[in-house]
Amino acid sequence: MSSRPATEPVVLDIQGAVAIITLNRPAVFNALDQATARKLPELATRVEADRAVRVLIIRGAGPSFCAGGDIPTFAKHLDDMGPVVRDLLSDLHAFLLTLRRMPQLVITSVHGAAAGAGLSLAFMGDLCIAADTARFTAAYHKLGVSPDGGGTVGIVRAAGARRAMQIFLAQGSFTAAEGAAWGLVNEVVPAADLEVATLALAGRIARTPLHAIAATKHLVHQSPMTAIADQLEAE
Repeated sequence: MSSRPATEPVVLDIQGAVAIITLNRPAVFNALDQATARKLPELATRVEADRAVRVLIIRGAGPSFCAGGDIPTFAKHLDDMGPVVRDLLSDLHAFLLTLRRMPQLVITSVHGAAAGAGLSLAFMGDLCIAADTARFTAAYHKLGVSPDGGGTVGIVRAAGARRAMQIFLAQGSFTAAEGAAWGLVNEVVPAADLEVATLALAGRIARTPLHAIAATKHLVHQSPMTAIADQLEAE
């Protein structure tokens, strides 16, 4: 994945029916600081409102997808970390809610490390494609904290509660191949082919009308929480 000007912590590109949000702090493995988190919901809202866009890709510049929360940011506020964490997570939550709500299909394209909140983000898209060298790391239990960033939503709904417990409290990290075997990763490709394969996947989906994508996405995501009769009526 190509890098972007260092002054932009996150970048939006729109290529016809495909939009791409690139986390752009490659020097720190795209760790999420307040500036990045603040920009994410703004860009997602722009994509949501663009009815010419049918697919959104989320990826990371440089050697990794996302290393999670920005440790230096937290270290500067050790005496009173709560407000900083709440501020960052408030923006991140707004971003994740927009991803789930938007009519466009969201694909996460993962290479290198996806750790902490980066792990959670990888599985808050509708589909996940990963390089064969990608490594997913929960990290939370080693820090003595519970998961955040939507991890207990995306992972639980894709792989189930028992697998989520294993990931968060026992195993800690896993490969792209393991993620595929568990139903978390939809496609694993050679690292050198990830960008081309991601755009090809997005292009195939983008041939579907937006209203059909939106309806399918809504039906699939509401299904686990909807009574069968109500789901049949919704279909």
